[in-house]
Amino acid sequence: MQIERKMEKPKALIVAELSANHGNDLGLALETVDAFASAGADAIKVQTFRPESLCMNINNEFFGPRKAGLWKGKTLWEIYSEGSLPYDWHWKIQEACQKRGIEFFSSPFDHEAVDFLSSMDVPRYKIASMEINDLPLIRKAASQGKPMIISTGLGEIADIQKAVDACFEVGNKDVTLLKCTSSYPAPLNIANLKTIPDMANRFGVSVGVSDHTLGFIVPVASVVLGASFIEKHVVLDKSQETLDAAFSLDPTEFAEMVRHVRDAEETLGEVSYDVAEEDKLRRRSLFTSTAMSKGQVVAQETLRSVRPGHGVEPDAISQFIGKRAIRDIPAGSPARFEDFE
Repeated sequence: MQIERKMEKPKALIVAELSANHGNDLGLALETVDAFASAGADAIKVQTFRPESLCMNINNEFFGPRKAGLWKGKTLWEIYSEGSLPYDWHWKIQEACQKRGIEFFSSPFDHEAVDFLSSMDVPRYKIASMEINDLPLIRKAASQGKPMIISTGLGEIADIQKAVDACFEVGNKDVTLLKCTSSYPAPLNIANLKTIPDMANRFGVSVGVSDHTLGFIVPVASVVLGASFIEKHVVLDKSQETLDAAFSLDPTEFAEMVRHVRDAEETLGEVSYDVAEEDKLRRRSLFTSTAMSKGQVVAQETLRSVRPGHGVEPDAISQFIGKRAIRDIPAGSPARFEDFE
């Protein structure tokens, strides 16, 4: 029997998140695009904001210098000023992506950013974890009629449901939720990837992962659990002193991640219990254990269950006991009903 092959399943979209690793250097940003296109990225994602999109330039307990973490000593205004990508650079980065045949899209952080990205005709919009409760922003992005990607790292079930509903309210049902741990870097023991299939079942949408762990075991494991979207922060060179370099993959690591993810996808295949006829011959069957003369009666010890499978099934042995051979049968012959009466 020839096993029918199913149509190939769509592969997960693997996204290289440039984030703040452009280092306020357009040449570096463009070089990064080229390197990660070569490393197997399906898309480059950036972030579209100005400092005022995210915070206030006020030195108080809320906006003052960070007291811990990667950005200790910097105010939010300083962090977002350093991390923001100039609006006019977006066009050049998009053009670089188009030349390499990969997608370009972004995370908008205010309504102005959505309008700007709409003018660029980006193919999808990503909502960051910290914006999951900004339902007006989500509605604005979803109303553009493009696929919506929503990170859930800071969302509880009710928050996620509201975000999904906000998309549905404006007629956008093309939603992908990302399992995300919003720590930078994130430890493996709180990745909780079992949430991926639960999220798919609970919310009835596609699910992926936005990963901030070191390495790439999380992306590989996530596709086994059904992830259709993988986002990973990237940096051209880990020696860069850019904001997100500490938890980003370089091109060599990213290429290795892509290989492992694609290999993991290859192992998934389809639900199948088919066994080819030639493979069935490798199973056990009944054979004569000794030579038999014509007219000889079959006893229990006359037949043995051995490999390969050219005789009848072992469970049929009781149907042979007491029957007579209708011809001489050499030892080691497959047992067949037509040879006995």
